[in-house]
Amino acid sequence: MSQMNVSFFATCLVDQVYPQAGLAAMDLLERLGVAVEFDLRQTCCGQPAFNSGYRQEACRVARSLLEIFCESERIVVPSGSCATMIKCYLPSLFSEGSPEWESAREIGARTFELSDFLVNILGITETGATFAEKVTFHDSCHQLRELGISQQPRTLIKHVKGIQFVELEDANRCCGFGGTFAVKFDEVSAAIGNDKVGRIRESGADYVVANDVSCLMHLDGLLKRQGIGVKTMHLAELLIK
Repeated sequence: MSQMNVSFFATCLVDQVYPQAGLAAMDLLERLGVAVEFDLRQTCCGQPAFNSGYRQEACRVARSLLEIFCESERIVVPSGSCATMIKCYLPSLFSEGSPEWESAREIGARTFELSDFLVNILGITETGATFAEKVTFHDSCHQLRELGISQQPRTLIKHVKGIQFVELEDANRCCGFGGTFAVKFDEVSAAIGNDKVGRIRESGADYVVANDVSCLMHLDGLLKRQGIGVKTMHLAELLIK
C-alpha cells in the first residue's frame, strides 16, 4: 500500500496560541505512517472575518487558501471549527459556478477534521497512547452540529491505555467562546462558560479534552480564574502520550 499524503492546515489559534497542539497532531500523523506536508504560506481560513460580516476580507483570505491547497490530496485540520469553515462556508464566498467556487467545493471535499480523518479515513481507533488519568470530553459546536463528529474522538479516547473516561453532562452545550462572540458579548460568554466549568467540575475529571483550541483557551482561562485544578488538552496531545 502506498503511503498516504496529507497537507496540514494548522489554523490561526494553533499557530499563535497552541502550537503544541499542531505539533502533536503532525507527530501523531507521522507516527501512523502518514506523510505530512506543511506549507509555510498558510495563514487563516477566513472564519473570523466571515462571522463578523466582512465578506470581502474573508474572500481575500480564502483565495490564498485555495491557491495553497489546490493540489493537496487531503487536508487535515486539528479544529472542527476551521474544518467547518472550509467544508461548509468557503464556497459561499464566491459566485456559484465560478472557478473559485468549484475550487472551494473540491478543497472542502478533501478536508478532514483530525479525529474524523483518523477513524474514518485511516481506520484507526488506537494510537498506542497511555494516559492513566480521569478525562472528560467537550464537543465543540461547529464540529458537532455542522460536521456531525461526536463518536470519533470518544472512540479514540476510550482506546487510550489506562485512561478513565467520564462523559460530561451536557457535553454538547456551547462553552461560550464562539469566536468574536466572546469579545462582543463577554458577560454572556463568561456566563455560558462558567456553566460548562461547573459541569466539568462535577464530572470529577482531571483533564478536559476537546478538538478545538478555541474552546480550550476559553475553558482554561475560566478554570484558572476560579482556581479549579482541571487541565485542558487538545485531543492530539492526548493521543501521542
